[in-house]
Amino acid sequence: MTTTVPAPARWPRPFRYVYAASLADGVGFQVGYLAVPVLAVSVLAATPGQVGLLAALGTAAFLLVGLPAGVWVDRWPRRTVMVAADLARTALYASIPLAWWADALTLGQLYAVVLLTGVGTVFGEVAAQSFLPELVGRDRLVAANSLLMTTNATIQIGGRGFGGLLVQWLGAPLALALNAVTHLLSALALARVHPIATVGTGREPPAGGFGRQLAEGVRHVLGSPLLRPLAVSLAGINLTVNLMTTMLPVVFLRDLGLGAGALGLFLGVGGVGALLGAVTARPLAARIGHGRALWLPGLLVAPAGALVALVDTGAWLWLAGLGWLALAWRTGIGNVIGISLRQRVTPDALLGRMNATFRFLLTGAIAVGAGLAGLLGQYAGTRTPLWVGAIGAALTWLPLYRSPVRTLPDPDRLPPTAG
Repeated sequence: MTTTVPAPARWPRPFRYVYAASLADGVGFQVGYLAVPVLAVSVLAATPGQVGLLAALGTAAFLLVGLPAGVWVDRWPRRTVMVAADLARTALYASIPLAWWADALTLGQLYAVVLLTGVGTVFGEVAAQSFLPELVGRDRLVAANSLLMTTNATIQIGGRGFGGLLVQWLGAPLALALNAVTHLLSALALARVHPIATVGTGREPPAGGFGRQLAEGVRHVLGSPLLRPLAVSLAGINLTVNLMTTMLPVVFLRDLGLGAGALGLFLGVGGVGALLGAVTARPLAARIGHGRALWLPGLLVAPAGALVALVDTGAWLWLAGLGWLALAWRTGIGNVIGISLRQRVTPDALLGRMNATFRFLLTGAIAVGAGLAGLLGQYAGTRTPLWVGAIGAALTWLPLYRSPVRTLPDPDRLPPTAG
């Protein structure tokens, strides 16, 4: 498919509200992505191990409630779940600047807020990915995901750089107040999506008990010759990249003596790569096939992680930025093609549980990567997580290459039961 992705204004109104909500959430997420570890390091004097624990708690919710969330999302109205998740995150993030202003902020509170907002993110993301086919129809999934991922990558470019400057100007606690505002704006936008306005799917409540429904979603993913290797590869990417991401704030702020602004700009380079990946995903897949577009970029950028591990001041900082951009380009392509494949080969009644299973595996890998980064950074030096992540990232394309995904055609040609 080579058709141009329509601009947001040319999509149906329900999708435009969801797009606006995603836009608001994305801005807040990118600021918080930087502000939380900077707050821990610069205000609360967190050690490398504590920074790793903080990053792990941010994704631990997917391990704790990720799979059950899919069953609940398939039972409940998905828009309602998304609104409730945003309102919960609004209140939680607002508590951080309030506690700081009252001189009562502790690392324990930061741990709790990060963990609980992660629960909100579990439900919000699973519901959003399951809601999309209802809004746009299965024949427009690649175009819709391309638009969403392109926008998210654009936000990442400016959001992390702006977030670094915002943290530097206002301080991390006040910068985090923006997260509360953006989640509130997202909830208000989603509240405008009336259920009658969406495309009906005839979705019925899943049959059987809770355990049976949960297991059905897991079997759909792990028993699929298309979805299983995709899950393994993406989980490997998340684990290895997060090994590097978790320790970069410590390396930049303490080892290299660079400021939050430099860290934000470096991470923002990843947004440029993700944007390039999202923009080039569809034409690349149309030219070489969707299967090759999933594994071949991983092979091409295999050496890029080593450049990140060699990050230093001067020329090495620019080379590390180039490596970071290449890794993010690979991820941007995988997000557009991979998510569309998942949604296309999954029946409507299983969308919540399929997405929850993927989020459990993928974000669980992030949690493992963050915890491992903390341990390695604490006991083997801050450079060790960067090198372990670089070596692992170079191998993540292999599960896709050794599976039927290798020669997969356009997923829009596959029936919903092909997975």
